[in-house]
Amino acid sequence: MSVRNRFGTAAAIALMTTAGAVLLSACGPENGDSGSTAAPSAPVTAAPGGGSRSGSPAPGGKEPGGKESGGKEVNGTSAANHLTISTGTRTVAMNGTTVDFGTVVRDLAWSPDGKKAVFVDGDGNLLTAAPDGSGRATLAKAPSGETWSHPTWQHADKGPSGGAVPDETDRYNNIVFTSSKGGVLRLEKVPAKGGAVEELAPHNSEAGDAAGAPQPPQTGNTWANAGGQRADIAYANTPSGEVYIYDDYIRPATRDIGKGSQPALSPDGGNIVFVRSVNGHDHLFTRSTEHDRTTEKDLTPSATTDYTEPAWSPDGRTVAARTPDGISTVPADGSAAPVQVSTVKGLPVYRP
Repeated sequence: MSVRNRFGTAAAIALMTTAGAVLLSACGPENGDSGSTAAPSAPVTAAPGGGSRSGSPAPGGKEPGGKESGGKEVNGTSAANHLTISTGTRTVAMNGTTVDFGTVVRDLAWSPDGKKAVFVDGDGNLLTAAPDGSGRATLAKAPSGETWSHPTWQHADKGPSGGAVPDETDRYNNIVFTSSKGGVLRLEKVPAKGGAVEELAPHNSEAGDAAGAPQPPQTGNTWANAGGQRADIAYANTPSGEVYIYDDYIRPATRDIGKGSQPALSPDGGNIVFVRSVNGHDHLFTRSTEHDRTTEKDLTPSATTDYTEPAWSPDGRTVAARTPDGISTVPADGSAAPVQVSTVKGLPVYRP
């Protein structure tokens, strides 16, 4: 069953006893780091459910919950693979161990140089910190009644000629995130160096508007992910179920990539990975953002579980994704099947 269809569901069983009493019971998904703190109105940010609850070990010698037989948890992160996993607790899995950030860490993302993390804390505010959890600073506080989730670090470090563009680097050094207020989802941004929070409104250029080109939706936008070197931002629109890429480096332009959710741009911006439900399971699809944008590749064609919340490795060769049993990785070219690398349940993200 698709992870989005499981979010917020409950089963109720009514049993009539001889005395006429009625017993109701309900169950829901296990909770780790959802990869989002958005309100239930945003199904694309829902967390996958837990693993098997049966009493016998799962295939591969793993017990229910994705742990090895004997209960040992497999971390799966290392300095070599750059993988990190935030679990919605104080600790983040990285470098083969766990780092205590001293506060709840949700939806962690890394700066382009890997020297800072940005995340949502237990109070719903945006914080930054060093990789060891030190130097925590509040970047912005969420207003009352507003829920923030899934920040990403927008940046532009090279111009059309390939050289550095200082003015553009400063202009696009922003944290983009989802804001949910009164059930309405929008994208917002705040300068990474601190400043005022303002709405990010994806749109097309004035020339396109004058020519009658349709403008992209302004509400229902969520799960922003920045990539490439020219400040591109991929995001999902909940009502339409579409994935978009917004680029205003030269002139504002928004491209509709197609049906999907939870998009992530490759480090060079040339490819995008996203989630789409196929035959009752969430699959991972990739597509070029530069050439033939109609050709898709299903990285998980034989999926018997849900693959969600994908992230690219720094070299662009691997995609990590969350499953009910932990984290799996798959070659970005689809040349091999996914392999589980960690039993830690949370949001995977690579540190550059």
